Amino acid sequence: MGGVEDDEPASKRMKLSSEALIHLSNGSTVKESIVGSSRDLMARPPQSDGGEEVVGSKGVIKKVEFVRIIAKALYSLGYIRSGAHLEEESGIALHSSIINVFMRQVLEGDWDESVATLHNIGLTDEMIIKSASFLILEQKFFEFLDEEKVMDALKTLRTEISPLCINHGRVRELSLSIVSPSHCFTVRSPKQNTSRARSRTKLLEELQKLLPPTVMIPERRLEHLVEQALGLQRDACMFHNSLDEEMSLFADHQCARDQIPSYALQILPAHTDEIWFLQFSHNGKYLASSSHDCSAIIWEVDANGISLKHKLSGHQKPVSSVSWSPDDHQLLTCGVEEVVRRWDAPSGECLSVYEKAGLGMVSCGWSPDGKWIFSGVNDKSISLWELDGRELECWKGQHTLKISDLEITSDGKQIISICRETAILLLDREAKVERFIEEDQTITSFSLSRDNRFLLVNLLNQEIHLWSIEDDLKLVSKYRGHKRTRFIIRSCFGGLEQAFVASGSEDSLVYIWHRGTGELIEALPGHSGAVNCVSWNPTNPHMLASASDDRTIRIWGLNNLSTKQKDTHGNGIHYCNGGT
Repeated sequence: MGGVEDDEPASKRMKLSSEALIHLSNGSTVKESIVGSSRDLMARPPQSDGGEEVVGSKGVIKKVEFVRIIAKALYSLGYIRSGAHLEEESGIALHSSIINVFMRQVLEGDWDESVATLHNIGLTDEMIIKSASFLILEQKFFEFLDEEKVMDALKTLRTEISPLCINHGRVRELSLSIVSPSHCFTVRSPKQNTSRARSRTKLLEELQKLLPPTVMIPERRLEHLVEQALGLQRDACMFHNSLDEEMSLFADHQCARDQIPSYALQILPAHTDEIWFLQFSHNGKYLASSSHDCSAIIWEVDANGISLKHKLSGHQKPVSSVSWSPDDHQLLTCGVEEVVRRWDAPSGECLSVYEKAGLGMVSCGWSPDGKWIFSGVNDKSISLWELDGRELECWKGQHTLKISDLEITSDGKQIISICRETAILLLDREAKVERFIEEDQTITSFSLSRDNRFLLVNLLNQEIHLWSIEDDLKLVSKYRGHKRTRFIIRSCFGGLEQAFVASGSEDSLVYIWHRGTGELIEALPGHSGAVNCVSWNPTNPHMLASASDDRTIRIWGLNNLSTKQKDTHGNGIHYCNGGT
């Protein structure tokens, strides 16, 4: 009845009733007035003269949807006249007439009419209708309270909100806000605001999230599609290892190989025997290494390169591994079937020694809060210790091996260890549940991803397996190419968003794969002995360290980085590859 038809030009079909209506949350404009009832309007997607016309070379983009999304983006960016011109010239309206009426009613506070219009939009999901009605009536309720119309608010709650029979907890909170006005502020959701006009705009945004996208286009839909396209290009880029801000919309994204750290910028020769393990601190400012020479070294990372900070002596046996505390102020070192020592990183002082009579430690790790430490013991148990050296708990049985890594997830719930030659145990401390990764080959080492969702497992058969451990245990990918016949070789995640996998190898090379595709990217020469361990700086995607039987650590970076020459006699550091 009497409604202006959708095929009229947008400039004739819409008027701006006020400045507030120009700047809606979704950027669109609405009619100032419509003759007749909203029940007489049909809810239908705006029509194009071309019907199901498509655009683009693939023939998969519907013209109507494409134009509506562009118009939505223009309005959201504040280009009101440009959006209206696009609607007028294309003959494609952003919203149908009934949606325009609905939005205007919400913004003007015509609550009963907006609920009635909502029922005539043509939604088939009753729960969506109820949820949207709940939001509208909740706004009505709060505005009555703002106007101190308590009885009207109570009536709305009893006769309109409660009969919806949903969100009972929220209904109880609304009831409390009547009994205790001060409670009203604690139950208001983010969309409610002291400014009534603004809160209605927020309400419209909440309603927009509920309604189907064909009815009301989601906010920032075009931006989402563009970001999604950039993300797919980034994920498909074999060498992407730089910040997203460097990506451009003007050309398809493709990084060059020079984004991968493949140039030896420094050689650190301070150890006097094979180097078995190394690990960057969480903040990327330090590197710790351990060696067959019974020592560990803390290295300092700064703009001038890496320099020796402390050499840690005290172990009577080779040091098999190290572990940084969550705040990077302390370091654990584990001797081979010996003791675990805790060191103060700034001073290099030994703070505590953890040992068990007649037994030796084989691995170590921290609780996420830094209040306890874990250690694997050569009787196949795992112990939990107070920092002062008091043992709190011990998990006996087949929980670890004499040669094993130890990881604790960042929530502190799971302990991960090699429990049999071909199995890794994931022990849930709270639920007392054990899960197992089962392999066909002997497991030599493993590494946990920063997000605790994946595990890299090194195998005897010269393969590295990527396992998803978030829910069901699942083998995701395999990496091949490196050599391993006699020694323990370790791998790691690394690069931007840990998009790469790096590994040592017995052929003296450092191997780098693209994590997603499994494709080998680099095999870096330079070491003269087996490369036992690698570590990627967690805060610098362009810095990778490798430790070798040749008694040196190599720091790999980009070829355009420069390092400042230091006195090689003072700290035992040699700069190569053109460092100045």
